[in-house]
Amino acid sequence: MNPRLTALALAALLAGCAATAPNFSYQPPVLPEAPSGYTEKPGWATRKYAVAAANPLATDAGYQVLKAGGSAIDAAVAVQMVLTLVEPQSSGIGGGAFLLHAKGREVEAFDGRETAPAGVDEKLFLGADGKPLPFYEGVVGGRSVGVPGTVRMLEMAHKQHGRLPWATLFQPAITLAEQGFRVSPRLNTLLKAEAHLKKDPVAAAYFYKPDGEPIDVGSVRRNPELAAVLRRIATDGSKALHEGEIAQAIVDKVQKHPGNPGKLTLADLSGYQPKKRSPLCHDYQAQTKSYRVCGFPPPSSGAIAVGQILGILSNTNAGTLPLADGLPGADWLHLYTEAARLAFADRAQFVGDPDFVQPPGGNWMSLLDPGYLAQRAKLIGAQSMKVAQPGTPGAVRSGHAPMPDQPEYGTSHISIVDAFGNAVAMTTTIEDQFGSRQMVRGFLLNNELTDFSFAPADAQGQPIANRVQPGKRPRSSMAPTLVFDKSTNDLVMSGGSPGGALIIHFTAKTLYGTLNWGMTPQQAINLPNFASLNGPTLLEEKRFPAPTVEALRARGAEVREQAMTSGLQAITRGQAHGELFWFGGADPRREGVVMGD
Repeated sequence: MNPRLTALALAALLAGCAATAPNFSYQPPVLPEAPSGYTEKPGWATRKYAVAAANPLATDAGYQVLKAGGSAIDAAVAVQMVLTLVEPQSSGIGGGAFLLHAKGREVEAFDGRETAPAGVDEKLFLGADGKPLPFYEGVVGGRSVGVPGTVRMLEMAHKQHGRLPWATLFQPAITLAEQGFRVSPRLNTLLKAEAHLKKDPVAAAYFYKPDGEPIDVGSVRRNPELAAVLRRIATDGSKALHEGEIAQAIVDKVQKHPGNPGKLTLADLSGYQPKKRSPLCHDYQAQTKSYRVCGFPPPSSGAIAVGQILGILSNTNAGTLPLADGLPGADWLHLYTEAARLAFADRAQFVGDPDFVQPPGGNWMSLLDPGYLAQRAKLIGAQSMKVAQPGTPGAVRSGHAPMPDQPEYGTSHISIVDAFGNAVAMTTTIEDQFGSRQMVRGFLLNNELTDFSFAPADAQGQPIANRVQPGKRPRSSMAPTLVFDKSTNDLVMSGGSPGGALIIHFTAKTLYGTLNWGMTPQQAINLPNFASLNGPTLLEEKRFPAPTVEALRARGAEVREQAMTSGLQAITRGQAHGELFWFGGADPRREGVVMGD
């Protein structure tokens, strides 16, 4: 544990806090000044429980809930509400989320993904000339706002797995919103680089000073409007957000945008329903151990793509290639990025909302079939294929066109294990940073509809699986992941990351590092990032030696070195000095920390 954070959290708890459910009393810690840029994290070890989240105040809220006897789901609710306040650029009550929950070996998938309003059609992001709009013309305003689902989904999960009262879990966020929180360096940095948020007068007044400069690092920001909304949700549940005056305020904000109005209605909000889906679980052999890796099914593409990459690599000699000075070398990176190209070709071709898109062969597991992945692995040669083509899983040719490449952004990740044997991996988002740049009642609205393909069909008129349709959930890259020891069914890992389409690679890197290379979660998270989205090979800038880069180019890859800001959080189960611990890791590229006892 970080000693300073541990001391703060322990001092913040009242003496009777851990006794029974009604005795939870949140005490805000001394306001932290969280790091930005790249700041080394120590890694953490706890015995009973742990929570990893993207901001120290959010982590602390979850920690206090766990210490008071709360469940992993209780802690997730508290963490998310605080993130709405302190990390508004990434997630919040105006967005959506995917949550994996494990109770022993039983894994459940709670889908709180946003939906397209009933009034939209597949031409939503086409201009008057019939061509797709420039990306930010689609994003900024009401057009991109989907029906938010995070609160309703958390409410569903809490009814099944909560131990503390629903209203209790809002205390931390309400307290911080009323008393104020210190603006973090990351929020200030993103505000400096932000081009569109000032266009909304409400957001401009909250996030910027009268001279137009962003609110200062370390300054105390209060948000009484959000506190009032959270009090209503605490008392009345999700209907306080989805019905009545708050819902009307959301609809007015969307429909009355002066330049880019949207189609969201009160009926869309009141009718939203979260879904329980069957998680996608597959076997994975790493070194001499067998694991069961569970991820989120479509509309997320995360679990399928991560599983395909790992499965394809298992059919190569990747497992025999040693690290060079602690880093993956050119031979391994070549195999990884080729596997990634194959996975992303399938992702673009097949994956969409399962209520609208049929899986190949009638089952999403056809994309993770060991025989299919072995067949795909045979396509990897000594030279880069540059751009891979989709395969034929399930022996059925798709009736859809591949989705063109399109930007994806945003997001936050939360991993939690509690004292009762439950675990959560939850990835949560408003999509682009600051979402649609529309602020209402103290929170930002998502721009999730831009995760749909702007083009509904290809040049031949073949429809794209992830095109806009009323009531549909856009395809996602979010990849919350739970890993189990196959022989004992014990949980060995909860993890995930923000990062748009790169989420898939950040998560796959951490899984490979922990399961194959025997790293702690912190060591695996610290590894340089690498990827391919079925185009160039992407390497985190200034993290790989020049000979590695040149060796990849010699294999025919177009290599681009660039910033790759992951926000990984992971918790693993392991032994040290003969004792069992939860080992936690948080990304040095962002502000997250891990806390627990």
